[in-house]
Amino acid sequence: MDFSILIQVIVAGLATGGVYGLIALGFVLIYKATSVLNLAMGEFMTLGAFICFTALTMIHVPFWIAFIITILFAILLGIVIEPLILRPLIGEPIISVIMVTIGLGAILRGLMYMVWDPTYRAFPQIFPPQPLKLGFAVVPSGLLWGFIFAVITTIVFIFIFKFSRTGVAMRATANDQQAALSMGVSVKRVFALSWSFGAIAAVIGGIVIGNISGINIYMGDVGLAVLSVIILGGLDSIGGAILGGFIVGILQNLTGLYIDPLVGGGAKEVAPFFIVLIILMIRPYGLFGKVIIERV
Repeated sequence: MDFSILIQVIVAGLATGGVYGLIALGFVLIYKATSVLNLAMGEFMTLGAFICFTALTMIHVPFWIAFIITILFAILLGIVIEPLILRPLIGEPIISVIMVTIGLGAILRGLMYMVWDPTYRAFPQIFPPQPLKLGFAVVPSGLLWGFIFAVITTIVFIFIFKFSRTGVAMRATANDQQAALSMGVSVKRVFALSWSFGAIAAVIGGIVIGNISGINIYMGDVGLAVLSVIILGGLDSIGGAILGGFIVGILQNLTGLYIDPLVGGGAKEVAPFFIVLIILMIRPYGLFGKVIIERV
């Protein structure tokens, strides 16, 4: 096989992995602060894409205004959902919380079905259509700008988490909620912020994916691939989410190149879960997850 095709596939996989890493970051930000795995993240992503799409096509505002509207919506979504739905479940069994997030995802999908119906929609052209020519590979415009958005957003979140007072409060809450309370940290505020940050990461990912492949109410199914990213990298690791995104993105593209032609397709979609199974058999907490030892 032509070596240039392999390089092209790997570069495309890196770009796709950057987008996966961004959405996985939303999972991690919520989990680190609240210990809740939000399985409605795919629906957050889809809802953000539809909000941006509606602002662009019905209100006819410029993209930067539609983007700000979508971000503000994500913040509001996190602020409302956390106290109304998740906070009453503090102290309840983890399976109850997980089932609530699954139910939340089903409710959001049903609402989107009623408002927008399941029709596929092409996203308006929001980025310059010219691809990036690297000499050894060409990166399509959608993947290029998606990767740029993912990198910028990830850097901003890492800066907030590592260097800001808000980030210090989030890290303190993630390490020990009782100790954080004793130091004057508002754990309720941190929880609401964590859900808002997670929703922001999800809706930006939704805009990026919508620009690449269009939108419909089922696009949140990409959350299954992203779930494999965070399991691979570690549920509480920001660096693991980013690296896991690159690994899954490259793995999917290589599987599509080499395996799909042999089996008639479909292997690309299930490949991430095979690598996750292998990793978890070796490292049950993922590549960079925190090992927790419990006495029984």
